[in-house]
Amino acid sequence: QAQLVESGGDLVQPGGSLRLSCAASGVKFSTSAMGWYREAPGQQRELVADITRGHLIFYADFVKGRFTVSRDEAKNAAYLQMNNLKPEDTAVYYCYIDPHHWRVEIGQGYWGQGTQVTVSS
Repeated sequence: QAQLVESGGDLVQPGGSLRLSCAASGVKFSTSAMGWYREAPGQQRELVADITRGHLIFYADFVKGRFTVSRDEAKNAAYLQMNNLKPEDTAVYYCYIDPHHWRVEIGQGYWGQGTQVTVSS
């Protein structure tokens, strides 16, 4: 049974930084695609950044230059470094891992429980 656990969400002021972590068990980042998604109140869940099975990295336009996604295969963990946070970044952030496809596809993978990020002064 695969399990993902996110951590690192918090209340931060605009311009601040946070680092989210996603620890996996029962599934390996080294042989999977993974992604960070977010869901703001009243909004659809959206892709923030993802890493393909081949280690290519993609970012949504709204986070380019501010967020950095990475993974540590030895620790079987993934991270999302978020800098210069804006109020519109407020959302629940989810880690998703897909061991079946080269790039994440929603449906056959696994979600974490989410971690709340609130950007407010």
